[in-house]
This record gives sequence, C-alpha cells and structure tokens, in this order.
Amino acid sequence: MFDRFKKDRAPANGVPAEGQPQSELHARRDELAARVAELTWDLGGLTYEMAIRDHFRLDVLVRRAAELQEADAQLGEVERLLASSYEGVGGTCRACGSPHSRGAVFCWHCGTQLVEHAPSIAAAGGPLPAGAPLTTPGTAPPQGSAEGQPTAVVTPVPAGDATVFGIPPAPVSDDTIVGGGAGGSRP
Repeated sequence: MFDRFKKDRAPANGVPAEGQPQSELHARRDELAARVAELTWDLGGLTYEMAIRDHFRLDVLVRRAAELQEADAQLGEVERLLASSYEGVGGTCRACGSPHSRGAVFCWHCGTQLVEHAPSIAAAGGPLPAGAPLTTPGTAPPQGSAEGQPTAVVTPVPAGDATVFGIPPAPVSDDTIVGGGAGGSRP
C-alpha cells in the first residue's frame, strides 16, 4: 500500500531528491541497473536480428542507444550519490530537479548553470569610495543612496575557497616567514 506513495514522490527525471533515504537510492540503483542490462540486451539482440537479415536501420539503433545512454547516465549519477555521503550533495537543479554535488557549476543532467558569478570588486575597477552602500545579488541599493553612486555587490564565497570577496590571497615570500625552519628564527 505504501509503495504507491513512494513512487509518487520520485521526480520526473528518475533521480531521487536530496532528502530521500539511502535505501531508496539503493532501490533506484537496482532498478536502473536492471533497466541498463535489459536495454543493453535488447540493443544487442536488435543489432543481431538486423545483421542476419542484412538490413540495418540506423535510426532505430540510434534511438535505442540513446535510451541506453540516458538510463546509464542516471545509473552513474545515482551510484555517484551513493558513493559520496549526503554531505556531498549540494542541492538540486532549478530546471530539472536532478541532484548536484557541492561546488558543481553546471547540472550533470540538463546543463543548466547552477552558480551565477558576479564580478568582484577588483575586477569591477578597484576599490569603492568610502561610504558606498553594499548590496547582495538581486537586491536594490539601500534607501537614501545617490543614483550615480557605485555600489558593491557582496557575493557569498563557498567554504574552502581561497579567494575572499573576489581578492586572491597574498603571495607568501621567504621574507614573510618567521621561525619554524631548521635555521631557527629570523629577526
């Protein structure tokens, strides 16, 4: 009885949503593996039948191969999700609902861009004048700001990214390293 409700929760593209338990991912992987095996068997049998009749229809073979590729891609993505822990899942695609890993720039399924890049302050022409209002992407400047006054766009930086606020880290030279080496500390 409850199997009917589980099937209703699966997205249209066949890949389970981000919050679904591991057991559902395992079940989906088993379903996709059986489908890939069946499609592979059917494609081989179809090719064999066409070969013994000496009449190949490439349109039919290409269509069946495309079905196999789609199922194989879904299987690969579900296996990748199972191999990584849930911490590796960054969210779902806005366009097709497929899960994507943290740090992914494009959707593996439909190719939609997942991350929108805003130009950094340094790329926009250097530092802003003192008192310039700061905004986040998609918001309007604060009330009372002058029309022609530049505004800075504050873009969140993913954890682990060495670039903070669009400014790369300063290079480290031997002159800035003090102590810790075999020769003792420098003055």
